[in-house]
Amino acid sequence: MRILIAEDDTRLARLVERGLTAEGHDVQVAQDGEEALFLAREAGPDLIVMDVMMPRVDGFEAVRRLRAERLDTPVIFLTARGQIDDRVKGLDIGGDDYLVKPFAFDELTARVRALVRRAAGAEGDLLHAGRVTLDVRRHEANVDGSVVDLSPTEYRLLEHLMRHTGQALTRQAILSAVWGFDAEPEPNAVDLYVHYLRRKLGDAVAIATVRGVGYRLDRDA
Repeated sequence: MRILIAEDDTRLARLVERGLTAEGHDVQVAQDGEEALFLAREAGPDLIVMDVMMPRVDGFEAVRRLRAERLDTPVIFLTARGQIDDRVKGLDIGGDDYLVKPFAFDELTARVRALVRRAAGAEGDLLHAGRVTLDVRRHEANVDGSVVDLSPTEYRLLEHLMRHTGQALTRQAILSAVWGFDAEPEPNAVDLYVHYLRRKLGDAVAIATVRGVGYRLDRDA
């Protein structure tokens, strides 16, 4: 899973980054609110761990802006504040969970797992769009009940698009999410693999080209 850590305490950010990386996640760190907003929009993380007290733009304002832009990436607020009114405010503006410092790392990872399950929807390991069903546990794509043979990269691209159904994703966001933050694929890799998916899935799902931006997968074909 791709996780964005927005935390201006460098020591804490690196500890969390190392821990989540060891758990098998692809982690990127932002050290202020403006950088967090940029990476949330461009890198397309699956989850954000957001510190409230950050320079330039605080965590509450950053999440308020993301929700106003209809970016529904799950957010765990991470902060030294423990008052009930702060927790209520964070949840009311669009946060999904709230963890007060100091915290046990095991609690953070448990909350991450819980949000991932919730984000996957009521059916847990199944994602749906058009006539396509993606079984995340089995790493398998189906169209009308028949398995579609996808390469690992094609599968990751389809999963990312389906987890962000209805959102216009930039090519850079897709590159970071599917190929990894540090990867250097060919410049036309996204376009090429979208072409592969369209060819294999046909009219079972609609992958729309968003002019000047990138691509959007629509829920209905």
